[in-house]
Amino acid sequence: MSPGTQTGKKPGTQPGKKKRSKTLTSSIVELVAIIAVALGLALGIQAWVIKPYRIPSGSMEPTLAVGQRVLVNRIGMDFSDPHVGEITVFHPPEGAEQEQCGPIPHTIRLGGEACSQPVPKKDGGVNFIKRIVAGPGDTISISEGHVIRNGVREKDSYIRACGASAECNFPKPIKIPAGHWFMMGDNRGESDDSRFWGPVPTGWIIGGAVATYWPIDRIGIL
Repeated sequence: MSPGTQTGKKPGTQPGKKKRSKTLTSSIVELVAIIAVALGLALGIQAWVIKPYRIPSGSMEPTLAVGQRVLVNRIGMDFSDPHVGEITVFHPPEGAEQEQCGPIPHTIRLGGEACSQPVPKKDGGVNFIKRIVAGPGDTISISEGHVIRNGVREKDSYIRACGASAECNFPKPIKIPAGHWFMMGDNRGESDDSRFWGPVPTGWIIGGAVATYWPIDRIGIL
């Protein structure tokens, strides 16, 4: 074979290798870009639209069990007010974990009236999940764990009542201030809630729980 023929084969082989290499590189770059965009969208949705939460305690039993996962609608509060009966994730008032109540922080007296005002101005920096049982302007008392709102007992087949326990009976009525929501756990005898640290301002509500997604046998709409 002549030298001229050998020289003619080499230019034809090299461009093909470069083309294949360029195509592979482009595909990898495209795949990385798609993954990055998908991840960004997922993080954005979690941060601003729907966020998952894990139930940390038994305060919402039997509705929500310890370890169960829920999805919370973070943008719903931008378009409508919360409503009585809704399960929400929120920031409790500062001092809630110490059961502090009122503008002048104090501990409530069991068997009298529930806390009608939170420690003002600052939230506690943690997340709680409870059910709204009363809203702005409502008058409530609590009997054996049942909420009497504006003279009518709530329809509360979802709760675990707590009988004659002192923390379940606050017969003296209180009025919920404007722009505030009274929160209680469904497990009325085992819930640290607004009875002890007061109603929550609208601005401290993160969003409403819309569905459960884990465990599989408890998947459903709330």
